[in-house]
Amino acid sequence: MRDVIVRRVTGRGAVCPATPARTPATRRGRYAGRRAPRGLFGRAAVALLLLLTVCGCASSSSSSSSGPPADGASRDDGPARPERVRLPKPGMAFDYQLGGAYRPADRVRAVSRDRTDDPAPGRYNICYVNAFQTQPDKAVDWWRSHHPDLLLRDEDGELVIDEDWDEPLLDISTAHRRTALMKIVGPWIDGCAEDGFDAVEPDNLDSYQRSHALLDKRDAVAFARMLTARAHRAHLAVAQKNTAELLGDRSRTGFDFAVAEECGRYDECGQYGAAYRDRVFVIEYRQADLAPACEARDGRMSVVLRDRDLRPAGADGHVLRHC
Repeated sequence: MRDVIVRRVTGRGAVCPATPARTPATRRGRYAGRRAPRGLFGRAAVALLLLLTVCGCASSSSSSSSGPPADGASRDDGPARPERVRLPKPGMAFDYQLGGAYRPADRVRAVSRDRTDDPAPGRYNICYVNAFQTQPDKAVDWWRSHHPDLLLRDEDGELVIDEDWDEPLLDISTAHRRTALMKIVGPWIDGCAEDGFDAVEPDNLDSYQRSHALLDKRDAVAFARMLTARAHRAHLAVAQKNTAELLGDRSRTGFDFAVAEECGRYDECGQYGAAYRDRVFVIEYRQADLAPACEARDGRMSVVLRDRDLRPAGADGHVLRHC
């Protein structure tokens, strides 16, 4: 069974006590098999969710029904909202900063960060959004209270859980539920644009594969199409995150480029490169897999080697290497 990477969580900001603390998206590896331990950063992130928050939210109907607060407020000193969809260039030196933002190396031209972080000045910025699953712990309580019908349930009415990370799956099984979910996830995407990101990376596209057949590929494609349409209206490009099984559906999903973890390890980089004309950001986590990824498609794709915990620069165990 294939290994998968450790996912990371970051976040900041205070919200009203009526809603959970701002819930940053956790990072997912590619497959639902064995996973590495969460480690220090994962435990710290869980603790973050338990911090006391202060009230300062509007009492509008949108704030009471839109789920864990979106990070949609513009930052006065931040980059401008994009005026058009701008695709990444093949081969841009890339850094995957989902474990915490830090100043990119001079050669790095593209960066992926959590939606709760600021974009990196002067780079092509990709905004990570957890779009197909919710968070564990207090965030689940919020969903149960405000949108219980949008959590996927089995025939006994129990939540369908990604057991590796104790995350409930969102119910994308019907057009009605997908539309309702977009009222929550959509503002997160809009927030990426308002904060000055160039693109969005919706994660957990493959949640249907661990839904015990309650969801299928068609559901994932349909919701992906809604996500890309929303992002394109905000002038954001959209990445297909892993899930090589859906490469043949890219004309329906509407994805513009790919973020592919460990495609060198599993000999899939060529498939992503062919589908997206080498607009592919590859992340490998083992030194042995870096060379195969770098050699794929004659070296035209963006490839980075990172540590599995995605530690920030300066932290023990931080790894960042390019071809």
